[in-house]
Amino acid sequence: MVEAHRLSYRGSADGPPLDSRQTSIAEKDYAALRRLGKKPVLKRNFGFLSILGFACTILVCWESTLILLDIGLLNGGPAGLIYGFILVWIGSLAVFSSLSELVSMAPTAGGQYHWVSMLAPPSSQKFFSYITGWLTVCGWQGTLASAAFLSATLIQGLAVLNNIDYISQPYQATLLFWAVILFAVFMNAIGGTMLPKFEGLVLILHILGFSAILIPLIVLGDHQDPSQVFALFLNSNWPTQGLSFMVGITGSLFVFVGADGAIHMSEEIQNAPIIVPWAIVSTYFFNGILGLGIMIATLFCISDLEAVLKPPSGFAFIEIFHQTTYSIAGTTIMVSIITIMQLAATVSILTAASRQLWSFARDHGVPGWRILEKVDQRTTIPIWSVVATTMISCLLSLINLGSSTAFDDIISIAVAGLYSSYLVTLSLLLYRRCTGGISLTSGPSRTLTNTAGAQLTWGPWHLPGLYGIIVNGFACAYLTTAFFFTFWPDTRAPSAKDMNYSSLMLGGTIMFSVVYYLARGRRDYSGPIVELTR
Repeated sequence: MVEAHRLSYRGSADGPPLDSRQTSIAEKDYAALRRLGKKPVLKRNFGFLSILGFACTILVCWESTLILLDIGLLNGGPAGLIYGFILVWIGSLAVFSSLSELVSMAPTAGGQYHWVSMLAPPSSQKFFSYITGWLTVCGWQGTLASAAFLSATLIQGLAVLNNIDYISQPYQATLLFWAVILFAVFMNAIGGTMLPKFEGLVLILHILGFSAILIPLIVLGDHQDPSQVFALFLNSNWPTQGLSFMVGITGSLFVFVGADGAIHMSEEIQNAPIIVPWAIVSTYFFNGILGLGIMIATLFCISDLEAVLKPPSGFAFIEIFHQTTYSIAGTTIMVSIITIMQLAATVSILTAASRQLWSFARDHGVPGWRILEKVDQRTTIPIWSVVATTMISCLLSLINLGSSTAFDDIISIAVAGLYSSYLVTLSLLLYRRCTGGISLTSGPSRTLTNTAGAQLTWGPWHLPGLYGIIVNGFACAYLTTAFFFTFWPDTRAPSAKDMNYSSLMLGGTIMFSVVYYLARGRRDYSGPIVELTR
C-alpha cells in the first residue's frame, strides 16, 4: 500500500510537473513526516486557501452563531450573548494558538493523542495518549452527528416557516439526517483534488452569504435602542446574573469548537508545519469578526423578544429574520443560505472525523484497526474510516426515533470530548514549556523528533518565551472554566428531558476507554507507531 503511494508527497495527482520550489516543499513535507517516524500515504492536495476554506467550513462561525442564538438569549440575553461571544473568541484564539504550535512541531493526522504521547512523562504517556485518542474520536463522531442533525432540523424549520400547520416528526428528522450524511459521503468519496476545490468554493459562499444576510438586516430591520442590545441581560432562574451569563456561553463554546479538523488533515496539506497554524489562527480571527458582526446586527433587529424566545420553527434567528423582512419568501432565502453552509460543514466534519479515526486505527488504537487503517489505492482516501464514521452517525440517528432527548445526550460528547482533549494536551505543553523540555533546534534531518521517547523541538510556528507561557497558561485556565460549564443545564431546576447529560457521556467514554485499554488496548496500542526509524 505504501509503495503504491510512494509519490503521493510530491504534490497533487493532477497537474503540471513540479517546479523546484514545489519539489522543495514536497521534500520538506516528506522530511517532516519521516522525523515523526511516519510513512506518507495520503496525497497533499490542500494549499493555504483550500485548508482555510476547510477550517472556515467546519466552524461556519457566523452561521452557527445564528443557529445557536437561542441558548444565550435565555441565559444572558442580548448583552450576555455579545460579551460571552467575545470571551469565548479570545479564549479560543489562545487555545488554538497553542495547538498551532504543536501541529507545527508534529503535523500528523493524529493530533491530540500524538502530542500527549510525546509530551507526557514516559511512565504514563501510553495510557494518557490512549484515553486522549478515544476522547478525540468520540468528540468528532459526536460533532458529525450534531452537524447532520442541525442540518436536518434546519430543513424542518424551513418547512414550518412555509407551512405553519406542519408538525415535524422524529422519523422525518432521521430520514433527513441520512440524506445529509449521504451527501457528505458522496463528496468525500469523490474526494481527491475535488475536495479542495469544493472547500474553496464554500469559502467564497461563506463570505458572500455573510453579505447576503447582513445587508437585509441593516437595511430592512426596525432597529431598537442600543441599550436593548449592549445593556440588556436576561436570567432564566439562576441565583445571580453572572452564573446565568456563564451558563449561556455554552452556545458560543459549540460555535468555536472543531478547528482542529484542519490539524487532522495535516498529512494532506502542503507545507503543513507553516500552513496549518496560519490557516487555523486566520480562521479564528476572521470568523470571530464575522460572527460578532452578524450577532450584533441580528440582535438590533429583534422587535418582539417574547416571540423570538418561543419561535414556531424552533430557531430564534428564523423568527428574527421574519420580523426583519416581513416576508416568508425573503426569510426562506436567507435561511436557505445558512442551511446550505451547514450542509457544507457536515461534509468537512466527516472528512476530519474519518481522518482522525484512520490515524488512531493506524496506531492500533481502536477495534478493527486492520480494516480501518487501509487507504484506497486509487483515491488515497481512508475509505473504510469514512464508511465506519458514516455508519456510527446513522446508527446514532436511530436513537432519535425513540427519544430525541437520548440522542441529544449522546451527541453532547462533541464539546466535552474535544475540550477535554484540548485541556489535557495544553496542560502537558505548559508543563514541558515551564520545565524547559522543548529545544529550539533539532538534530540531523533523519533523526526522530517529536514522538514518544524522542527529542522535543519547536516547529517553525512558535510563540516564544514568556509570551508563549502566558498564552498557553491563559488557554488552560479558559479551557478549565469552559469545560466546567459545559455540564450545566439551561435551567436551574431541569426536568429529565431538559437535563444536561454530557458529564454522564464523558464519564462513560472515559470508563469504556479505560476498560478496553485494560482488556485489549494495552496489548495492541503502544503509542504512535514508528514506521520509519531513520
